[in-house]
Amino acid sequence: MPNNLTEELVSRISDSKNEPEWMLQHRLKCLKIFDETPEPEIGVDLSGLNLNDIDLYLDSEKKVTKNWNEIPKEIREDFEALDIPIDEQAWLSGVGLQYDSELVYENLGMIFKNLGIVFMSLNEALRNEEYADIVREYFMKLVKPENYKYAALHGAVWSGGVFVYIPKGVSVSLPIQAYYRFNAPGAGQFEHSIIIVDEGASLEFIEGCSAPKYNVANLHIGCVEFFVKKNAHLKYGSVVNWSKNMYNLTTKCLLAEEGAKVEWISGVFGCKTSVLCPKIILGGKNASLNYNGVTMADFSQDQNSGVRVEFLADNCTAHINSKSISQNGGKNVFRSFIKSSKDLLNCASYTNCESLLLDSESSSDAIPNYEVYDGIEVSHEAKVGRVSAQKINYLATRGISEEMAEKLVVCGFIDSVSSELPFEYAQEMNKLIRQKVRK
Repeated sequence: MPNNLTEELVSRISDSKNEPEWMLQHRLKCLKIFDETPEPEIGVDLSGLNLNDIDLYLDSEKKVTKNWNEIPKEIREDFEALDIPIDEQAWLSGVGLQYDSELVYENLGMIFKNLGIVFMSLNEALRNEEYADIVREYFMKLVKPENYKYAALHGAVWSGGVFVYIPKGVSVSLPIQAYYRFNAPGAGQFEHSIIIVDEGASLEFIEGCSAPKYNVANLHIGCVEFFVKKNAHLKYGSVVNWSKNMYNLTTKCLLAEEGAKVEWISGVFGCKTSVLCPKIILGGKNASLNYNGVTMADFSQDQNSGVRVEFLADNCTAHINSKSISQNGGKNVFRSFIKSSKDLLNCASYTNCESLLLDSESSSDAIPNYEVYDGIEVSHEAKVGRVSAQKINYLATRGISEEMAEKLVVCGFIDSVSSELPFEYAQEMNKLIRQKVRK
């Protein structure tokens, strides 16, 4: 057990948030599980991560506010420098911003409040008489601390994150957003979010993450649990740009009920080491998943991404499309895990992995894993290539420099993913690509 991970720390976190007794007991249970669970074999090097050197919780006197001007000036300037859209009069339906260990800003347009939509910090929901029982019902029900050592660590020291509930039949026409800023060297961030899309409802939820670079390791173990009810629709997008000193061991899990439709868009561009493999459970008949992801690995970066899909009912489909870019010796690995119950009918999983290598020192691997029975059709296709000299030469004849031509080709390579995001986030993804290619 790390010296800084103690029952006293866990109790202090719980006390500072005025949590109910059951949450404190849950934290202590997770602490015990973490201590008793061996290090997982996750295929990445964590030797540079020493939990004794990580500040697992940052005390803060800053309280969540709905007024942007009440946030301390230095924090506002950090977010504004990132071009994060926060104007309360803007078109956004909802915005939540977390700074280090705590949510500092949340806002939801009145028109959406009138529809019964709930959007608040998870800490606030836990203390709210109307929502506390709902949080207890869903908290860490999909992400089990017993199944993953670092999920148990998260369960012991989690702080921040959002609670979102979309009532039955309500359709959210504009995206709700959460943005996480990590600004403290040598610290950890452990936000937990619960997203519930009730029967027949629709939601677009977008997350963004960023952090400055320090010369010491930082740790991010967030957790998001999604519950997509019967005939509901969720479109979820995530753009991650952690710095190269970050170890990102986030866990995400989603349960899709009968007729639920899930669109998942993921972009990962930062981190020293990243392990991000969400689990999608197609738990009801006619549930479907459409996954589009892109990762970029540069010098000293080890990007391990993937998707776990579990088929539990008839007539379910999963379409998985992964794109990776590797340069300057960066390493990309995409793992697909497909599992099914027995005696299913008319289920199908299709996986397509495309990799672009920008030099001969970089690598990219696609590793399929199947544990399926009759009644499910599975396919996996993978291909790898280099930037076409013919395309570069063609663009050069149009007066475009070789450097810019390469950036344009790479942006075109990920277009099928970025085009699925709202304009602002698609623009951010393309901007990140242009900044990082051949940097």
